[in-house]
Amino acid sequence: MAEFLELFNVFSIVLAVLGIIIVFRAVTVVTQGYEYTVERFGRYRDTFSPGFHLLIPFVDRIGRKINMMEQVLDVPSQEVISKDNAVVTVDGVVFFQVLDAAKAAYEVAHLEHAILNLTMTNVRTVLGAMDLDESLSKRDEINARLLTVVDEATTPWGVKVTRIEIKDITPPMDLVQAMARQMKAEREKRAAILEAEGSRQSEILQAEGEKRSAILEAEGRREAAFRDAEARERLAEAEANATRMVSTAIAEGDIQAINYFVAQKYVDALKSFAFSEQQKTLLLPVEATGILGSLAGITELAKSVNGSGGGNNDGGGDEPKRSSKPRRRADPGTQARPDTNRASGRDATFSIPDAIQLGNNNPWS
Repeated sequence: MAEFLELFNVFSIVLAVLGIIIVFRAVTVVTQGYEYTVERFGRYRDTFSPGFHLLIPFVDRIGRKINMMEQVLDVPSQEVISKDNAVVTVDGVVFFQVLDAAKAAYEVAHLEHAILNLTMTNVRTVLGAMDLDESLSKRDEINARLLTVVDEATTPWGVKVTRIEIKDITPPMDLVQAMARQMKAEREKRAAILEAEGSRQSEILQAEGEKRSAILEAEGRREAAFRDAEARERLAEAEANATRMVSTAIAEGDIQAINYFVAQKYVDALKSFAFSEQQKTLLLPVEATGILGSLAGITELAKSVNGSGGGNNDGGGDEPKRSSKPRRRADPGTQARPDTNRASGRDATFSIPDAIQLGNNNPWS
């Protein structure tokens, strides 16, 4: 009896242990972000999503645990020969996500390794069809072409390639130096072109300014010539009118007009001597009284005009009325001399013969 009880206890322990093992084999909990494939006798049967699941012990088992989150792979550096035979070193990154766990588990072995090698191969293909300048300047185009090719190739694996980015394209050092010299030469060329364009534009503007200035100067000279001609014409008209008036006065018997012209020319001559640019000292070879004598003729002319302005000629044959103020006459053979009052600044009056005699004896007339 004791032996039976001992065997029963051992059997109970074995059953308990076996039950615990069966429970552990039958219960499965899938974590978030993963999916498990279920195999029955080695054949794919189902896919467990995140959560609590039961299996048939010793019949079903968990096959592959697939990460359903987006993943990133580093593409190692590799040397690529471009279309123009330039050797560059290229590396990058790949972002992908598994959409179908069963395909990712059973359609391809070593999924990450396959994606990595596929990407590296297509990098060489895409960059090999482009020049070095295009490879360095068209990163977006390279990424788009790589994404299209790799995503299409990985679709049967239940994988979606979301992005492929080229991190760095490194030419050889000698090629970098040659590119630097080329860039420097290009910039110097552009600077020289811009400087030449600036000089050309400056010369054009300067020529336009000089042309405009010459045109304005010519217009100014023309306007000045027109005005000078008009002024000379006015002056000539004034001289003609004055001459006509004097001639008319002489024809009517008024000899004082001659003294007016003699005095005017006399004074103008003295003024021209005084305003000469090279003149420092003015020597008068005539007496100052000669000028006063000429001025006396002008005074007499003005008085005669004022005196005759209010009177009329009687009978047409009489002489015009003379001024009531007495005049002194000089001898016909002698030169007219001023009286003592002229030196003191008082007015002096000459008769018509005196003025004529003064004009005839004047060395400046």
